[in-house]
Amino acid sequence: MKKDTFPGAWDSSASGHLDAGEEYDACAVRELWEEIGLRADRPLTRLFKLDACAETGQEFVWVYRQESEGPFKLHPAEIDDGKWFAPEALTKWMAERPGDFARSLLFIWQRLGMPN
Repeated sequence: MKKDTFPGAWDSSASGHLDAGEEYDACAVRELWEEIGLRADRPLTRLFKLDACAETGQEFVWVYRQESEGPFKLHPAEIDDGKWFAPEALTKWMAERPGDFARSLLFIWQRLGMPN
């Protein structure tokens, strides 16, 4: 609820902004730790890069994948709640109630080609 855009909306598991001089890969690892308490034990997989556009809030975005069984510790100043959803259920929910989600997550989900 403390976010300046889309407060209270479901969003990506971990996301953030580059520090001065920081590379995207290092930032992704840092954000995993800061937001969900996950130490990446292997390199993250780069999926694709998005150019700045309205859907990303005019920000450049790299999308990564990392699988893990945790443990996870959600940062209370960053995340109010976290849950697991089946991709098909999430796609249906997004179609029925898009306002429950941050615009960038809807855009990324579509680009990922998730099930309809």
